[in-house]
Amino acid sequence: MDYVCSRCGHREGISTRRPRCDCGGLWKLDFKPAAFDPALIDKYEWSIFRYRAFLPLEETAQTTHKGRNTAQKATQGPQHGEETDLDAPWRSVSLGEGMTPVVRLDEDALLKMDYFMPTLSFKDRGAAVLIAHCKAIGVDSVIQDSSGNAGNSIAAYSARAGIRCEIFVPEGTSPAKIAMIRSHGAMVTIVPGSRDHCAEVCREKVEHEGIYYASHVYNPFFYEGTKTYIYEVWEQLGRIPSHIFVPLGNGTLFLGVVMGLEELLAADIIAKMPQIIAVQSERCDPIARAYEDGAPMPERITPLPTLAEGIAIGAPMRGEEILKLIYRYHIKVITAQEDRILEARARLAANGIYCEHTSAATYAAYLSYCDQHGRMRDSLIPICGAGLKSEH
Repeated sequence: MDYVCSRCGHREGISTRRPRCDCGGLWKLDFKPAAFDPALIDKYEWSIFRYRAFLPLEETAQTTHKGRNTAQKATQGPQHGEETDLDAPWRSVSLGEGMTPVVRLDEDALLKMDYFMPTLSFKDRGAAVLIAHCKAIGVDSVIQDSSGNAGNSIAAYSARAGIRCEIFVPEGTSPAKIAMIRSHGAMVTIVPGSRDHCAEVCREKVEHEGIYYASHVYNPFFYEGTKTYIYEVWEQLGRIPSHIFVPLGNGTLFLGVVMGLEELLAADIIAKMPQIIAVQSERCDPIARAYEDGAPMPERITPLPTLAEGIAIGAPMRGEEILKLIYRYHIKVITAQEDRILEARARLAANGIYCEHTSAATYAAYLSYCDQHGRMRDSLIPICGAGLKSEH
């Protein structure tokens, strides 16, 4: 298992501290998981690591008993006389993330309640796998830039793993998110200006000081965690819904969703790719504009202020990769109207779902799409962050 540069093809060992290739290309992970097989799911593990047979973990908690195979272990659990490897890095990092419920909102829409997480956002999926990797290779200090949720996740899992952490956030980040990051013992650096500028400042420190960049954008181990979103949906429903709405900023969930679906396709678990609808903010839509023109690269834009801070990314670093997947799988890209976000949030809250503004933006885009195209039967919408995290 190696990193491979997405631009020049250079290979690098996964223990490297370099955040990207010398040519500027981002790393992709040369990892081919076992074919997805329900028999390999560890039904006795109640976290995303029940799917560890399909995750790039340097060590896995395999039980040992002569004559028993991996599938039997996963479905039956440790038997009398067997030993379990309690020293696998993921075991001391996991906070029980994942296994979030799927709730029916109405006869057309299902909600995947991914704010039912240790830090109240879906980013815990990626953070758990990335920090388990950091612990496995001996990283003792990490740094990251975030609009809030990813930073909170990295801070929490770093604290759990005994790793020092610093998080850069842009000014205007929800005070509740900043307070949560600090509560985990992480240093918070607030950067004036946009989210994209915040990332630039953080990367400058990475380059000059050589601190491990635990980035949910740069590091492909993060996406190996977010793909478990799809594993869970399939396991919970016994199928994949016809329409999957996904918020799209840096592509943290989007890339994981596509990766998970590709694995189910390859294993003949599903017969075809569902219709994916990616959602951007109308005030920050570089991918949507490129999609409308059939362009291979995100359009250069100047982001405007938006309530959907979680997807307010003007220059997505994996934009070219995202667009290739959009064209390959005929994914649709739509935008959320700013003036419908609060309406959508209130509508969800009236049904007992109190989510942050970015999640409401995805639902607002779903409602607008239905207004334009009619009912979208069998739709899945992620509720990515809890409402208390986005109070301003």
